[in-house]
Amino acid sequence: MKVNKIFVAFAVLLVCVLGYGFFSSKKGEETKKVDNKEVKVGVLQLLSHPALDQIYKGLEDGLKKEGYEVGKNLKIDLQNAQGDQSNLASMGQKLVTDNNDILVGITTPATLSLSNATKDKPIIMGGITYPVEAGLIKAEDKPGNNITGVSDRTPIKQQLEIMKKVLPNMKKVGILYTASEDNAVKQAQEAEKLAKELGLEVKVSTVANTNDIQQVTESLASQTDAIFVPIDNTIASAMATVVKVTDAKKIPVFPSADTMVADGGLLGLGVDQYQIGVETAKVVAKVLKGADTKDMPIVLANEGVIYLNEAKAKQLGIEIPKEIKDKAKVVDKK
Repeated sequence: MKVNKIFVAFAVLLVCVLGYGFFSSKKGEETKKVDNKEVKVGVLQLLSHPALDQIYKGLEDGLKKEGYEVGKNLKIDLQNAQGDQSNLASMGQKLVTDNNDILVGITTPATLSLSNATKDKPIIMGGITYPVEAGLIKAEDKPGNNITGVSDRTPIKQQLEIMKKVLPNMKKVGILYTASEDNAVKQAQEAEKLAKELGLEVKVSTVANTNDIQQVTESLASQTDAIFVPIDNTIASAMATVVKVTDAKKIPVFPSADTMVADGGLLGLGVDQYQIGVETAKVVAKVLKGADTKDMPIVLANEGVIYLNEAKAKQLGIEIPKEIKDKAKVVDKK
């Protein structure tokens, strides 16, 4: 009897030891951390405005979730060109010569500058609408070079269809964009084609820089029922100027980014800039862990989120259909 008790006690002890070992092993797998060796990430940003700043914030937060934290095992070298093309070139070269392990371009111009500076060091795109057309990669499913990343492309036809539901009497739509921004040009061309297919009369206006925005917007708003704005960094940085003009004429603006809706647009089927940064961080982490950019498909960060500025709708006296309002994410500025 005594022997049996000893045997049972031994068996229980053995099970506990083995169970603890198994649990510890599983726990170790779940909390796996990256190497504590410091990683250097060089980031080139075109300019400062809420949309691009949100991408950077999402990138930093996303890297932390992936196990890379500033002050511990991560150093981020952020270079902001403040909209100056010559700054982009020199800053891109600096990020390469400063021996960063990996580079991130926020916007197409920034990524192009990095691409011109190196064909070897991995470059991750943070929110590039048309990377193939911009000449950055060969194909979205297989880039074929040292560049991969995240696209912020949105479904423009769906956006225009939503605009028609919100404004059933809309006949004329304006398209406002910056002539020098490749992404904006491509989206504007697509929007013009699709709008005409939907039976709308289209008026297209372009700006060269922020100095043109007030005058161009005044002219466009006087000729249209609504204005569509694609992903456009120049317009985004001066939304206050745009909406000051359009509000005076009671013309709603339909942008393509959440921050632009919050800055005075009415509604947009657009991109969550912060989430683009988070998705970019995931790509950065994969490359740091050994993935090859040549074979990494481009990530489409958004599936078309509806962003609504309820305060703007009320100000303009526009009633948003329930089917749209129920799906929308309200982004009024507090």
